Amino acid sequence: MDKVNFFKSIHVKFVLIYVLLILIAMQVISVYFINNLETDLRQNFTKSLYDRVNLLEFNIEQKMKDEKSYKDQKTEDGTEPEKTLEGDIQALIDEEFEEKEVQVLNKEGTVLASSNPRLLGQVSFNPKIKLALEGTVDDEVMLTPEGERVMVLAKPIKIDNNGPTIGAIYLEASIESIFKQIQRINNILVTGTVIALIITGLLGVFLARTITRPMADMRKQALVMARGDFSRKVQLYGDDEIGQLAMTFNNLTKKLQEATAITESERRKLRSVLTYMTDGVIATDRDGAIILMNDRAEEMLNISRQNALGTSLMELLRLNTNYTWEELYNEYESMLLDFSTDDLHYVVRANFSTIQKDDGPINGLICVLHDVTEQEQIDNERREFVFNVSHELRTPLTTMRSYLEALADGAWQDENIAPRFLEVTQNETERMIRLVTDLLQLSKMDSKDYRFNFREIDLVDFLDGIIERFEMLEKENIELSRSLPDNVIPVQLDTDKMTQVLDNIISNAMKYSPEGGTITVAVAITGRKVKVSISDQGVGIPKNNVSKIFDRFFRVDRARSRDLGGTGLGLAIAKEIVLAHGGDIWAESEWGQGTTIHFTLPLRKVREGQR
Repeated sequence: MDKVNFFKSIHVKFVLIYVLLILIAMQVISVYFINNLETDLRQNFTKSLYDRVNLLEFNIEQKMKDEKSYKDQKTEDGTEPEKTLEGDIQALIDEEFEEKEVQVLNKEGTVLASSNPRLLGQVSFNPKIKLALEGTVDDEVMLTPEGERVMVLAKPIKIDNNGPTIGAIYLEASIESIFKQIQRINNILVTGTVIALIITGLLGVFLARTITRPMADMRKQALVMARGDFSRKVQLYGDDEIGQLAMTFNNLTKKLQEATAITESERRKLRSVLTYMTDGVIATDRDGAIILMNDRAEEMLNISRQNALGTSLMELLRLNTNYTWEELYNEYESMLLDFSTDDLHYVVRANFSTIQKDDGPINGLICVLHDVTEQEQIDNERREFVFNVSHELRTPLTTMRSYLEALADGAWQDENIAPRFLEVTQNETERMIRLVTDLLQLSKMDSKDYRFNFREIDLVDFLDGIIERFEMLEKENIELSRSLPDNVIPVQLDTDKMTQVLDNIISNAMKYSPEGGTITVAVAITGRKVKVSISDQGVGIPKNNVSKIFDRFFRVDRARSRDLGGTGLGLAIAKEIVLAHGGDIWAESEWGQGTTIHFTLPLRKVREGQR
């Protein structure tokens, strides 16, 4: 997060707003105060001026009333009087209005007295004086040519106030002192405002710091929390609202730390579960794009997580040609997906579940993949096993029923047919007994309670005894060849079970060997194991069937095997016995060139009772 610009910070904004509020308040107060002060001063000045003019008017009125006495005094004496009307009025003006321009005029407009001696005896044509001589009072603030503001007052002199006008008073008084006084007060207010703003600014900075410092601290805490560190705490600067906010922020940090720890724990659990699940898990968004895939899903689909993320689930599971995304959402909870190739059979079961919160919209899909190849194979083998067992039992039973029905119909009385029918019935019965015996043995070997009786013997001597027994059979056209070492090879084995293995292998070799053929039994030491190989010169096994000859009921040539009395379980039993001995068994064959069965036995000691 970028640092806040200085002029955009709340610190500056707070100080500016605080200063502006004080400035506006001071300006409003100043304007109101100055306006009222100017009005009051002007009113007081005007009232004082009127009072003095009224007093002058009264005195002049009295003097002008006595104007006849001034004339009579001059007539009686024949000399000029010591006091004249103009002199007395001039004395009043000089006494009361020393610094003002004053004119006293008679009713003809002649100046009787004036603060300006040059105007004495002159007739005034001033319009305001004319209005005053007509009985009108007029006052006005005017501006002199020199730029000085003066109060002009023209007032009539009447006898007894309501009587006739006997003269006029004209007055010009400077009011510049009032404005100079207001200017001085304005300067004082400006100076006070500047001082108040400076003090306010300093206080605003201090107050802003008390507010912005915790906020800056909380901002730093938020940045630290964004990086996943919840150990830092906001410093408390008081118990006010800011302090309570800091306490709440610290409490929030603690809650977030606990919630994050729980979330992280659950995430680790989920990741561990997904990682070690034997099933593949894929999650998509609402559009079907893959957003999550565990390791097992990567293995099952043979694709890396980096390449799969963001791709379509429909495309990944090869469903886009047969299904739509809406169908997968609404109609399918499970389906089998066949990923088999020419070389590998591979079937996966996909279970689908929608990601939805309460009754809200669907946010995605969870797909769980389960490898059912082995299960499908087991089911197929089970069905095939049931079919084979049913078929193997049905064939001799059908044959026996046919022959027994024939005997019941009277064939038993025929001395030539009856013995042959009974012989066939006996052979089929023995065949069924062998089949059931082999099935019981396989069933016992599949049981966990089945035990072997191991004992230490010489493998070479044991093989010699088996070979000698087969050499005494009537089929003299088959030769048994030995390729055995001269030294003793001690092994641990169950002689009865291993005898059955060798009987099954050698019997098969003799059945499929041609007249005059040779069966070779060879022994070789390979590391910590001994390998026994039994080879014949029969017709061999097709290449695509070599790996199947140890499956239950499998026959390369079913018709011939049945004629020879085989059950198809001999090599399957041999495989189970060899594996129980800790060895391995396999076949090598080419069509028309015979077959070799190999099996190994460990040279190490096998504990008794071990499977």
